[in-house]
Amino acid sequence: MNNPASLQYTLRALADPTRREILEILKNGAMPAGEIAEHFSITGAAISRHLSVLKEADLVRDHR
Repeated sequence: MNNPASLQYTLRALADPTRREILEILKNGAMPAGEIAEHFSITGAAISRHLSVLKEADLVRDHR
């Protein structure tokens, strides 16, 4: 994390309580986005955006 931009992305991602909750959910292992969304009362698009921010910060990875 030598890059100040990396730190900025990480702090931005962790600043949001929904994203912190997503990380808590994922502590136990990988999960499809639809399953993650079931834990929240927000739209799938909102979950997708939160996951994108977490990916930008390199806190989660996705695969198909």
